[in-house]
Amino acid sequence: YVLLPSISWVGSTLDNYQWESILRSVSAHRSYRWVYDADYKPTNIADYLILNVRMPRSLTFCYRFLAEHLKFLGDDYGERHACHATAEKTQAMLRAGSIKDIFDAGLHEFLANFIRDNTRLGDEIALDYKFY
Repeated sequence: YVLLPSISWVGSTLDNYQWESILRSVSAHRSYRWVYDADYKPTNIADYLILNVRMPRSLTFCYRFLAEHLKFLGDDYGERHACHATAEKTQAMLRAGSIKDIFDAGLHEFLANFIRDNTRLGDEIALDYKFY
């Protein structure tokens, strides 16, 4: 919403073009069109990039593998750390979430909180596995 000249531009051609540009920036334009028949809607695009379990660049897809690989590290080292719980909590939140809930609470707020939590996870991994 910050990129639009005013609130009246929400849902306009410019707004739709910016959402489409986000898809193109992560090379998801074509696959999105296969899933949603080229129907560009902010909720569909956000759902695809955040919650779609089959989209390789979605947050849910990435966190599935992040949590899985942290589990492998925990098994190899024979112990769990704070980063394991943080990753599992975020993964559970993404799996249980709905795009309606995210938009109702505010997409910007969701993303800001996600970035904050993701940064915390990175710091925990660095501390727990001594990557400093």
